[in-house]
Amino acid sequence: MALTLNDPRLDGFDWTLVRSFLAVLDAGSMSAAAKRLGAHQPTLSRQVAMLEAQLGAPLFERTGRGTAPTAMALAIADDARAMQEGAERLRHRLTRARAETSGDVRITTSQVAASYLLPPVLAALQAAEPGIRVELVSSNQITNLLRREADIAVRMARPAQASLVARKLADLPIVACAHVDYLARAGTPHTPADLIHHRLVGYDRDDALVRGFASAGLPIGREQFFVRTDDQVAYGRLVAAGAGVGFVAAYNLPWLPGVVPVLPGMRIPPLPCWLAVHREIRGNPLVRRTFDILAEQIPRVLTGAGPVPRQEAGADPSREDDRP
Repeated sequence: MALTLNDPRLDGFDWTLVRSFLAVLDAGSMSAAAKRLGAHQPTLSRQVAMLEAQLGAPLFERTGRGTAPTAMALAIADDARAMQEGAERLRHRLTRARAETSGDVRITTSQVAASYLLPPVLAALQAAEPGIRVELVSSNQITNLLRREADIAVRMARPAQASLVARKLADLPIVACAHVDYLARAGTPHTPADLIHHRLVGYDRDDALVRGFASAGLPIGREQFFVRTDDQVAYGRLVAAGAGVGFVAAYNLPWLPGVVPVLPGMRIPPLPCWLAVHREIRGNPLVRRTFDILAEQIPRVLTGAGPVPRQEAGADPSREDDRP
């Protein structure tokens, strides 16, 4: 009876032993087989001997010209070759899988997210998928995706375009904050109304802060903001330099030394964090894998858990408006 792959005598063997057996069977001698495999002949002989010991029967007879297969060798040859073919198919599949996660992915996000949020996330992406090359575009224009100037966008507003698939990752807390040196000079505000007596860092053309104070019933106008900029990175640096009280996403604080939150009871609407991809490319394996890792890692960074490289990600860009 021929020996099959489910024979109890084959339990626990490894593919290396079968590979060595087939090499000797095809080459006709240990030395020729070792040369084909680029292996040392003693190593090859030892591996064949291990398989013979496991089977409890010799596989080759030594002759003056090399080796001759025994009846046992001929009995397992077909199944061994089936294993070899299976190993080759697996190797090709793995090669294709690696190719699908190798290439360039262009990610766009705001200046402040590109500076403070994404660096540890992209480091985790590189650790999980070394074949993915990232091009990071710092821009506030969601039209980058529509013009196909980027593959994936991380945005602090819900994309409204129907051609985009978006997934909500989190709500970003916004905090009032100031540098400890400023607070030592000007005192610490204890109520939102105290802000009228402080120097505030504000926006230039963006009136979001003025409108926010108005909706809260606080008479704070543009003139109260003694330093104004629409550059979010510069905004955070101004607060860190002690220019006054500012308002930043809480995840920025670790990157602003000396800046501490104030007015913990002040209710400030959070910013939503969305991940978006164009419908036409959401099925691309490279884009999907990148999307999945971003969707997994960004919430970890936002909650302070820190990025953890993973080989399996659970997000699905085909699920629209999926809230955490």
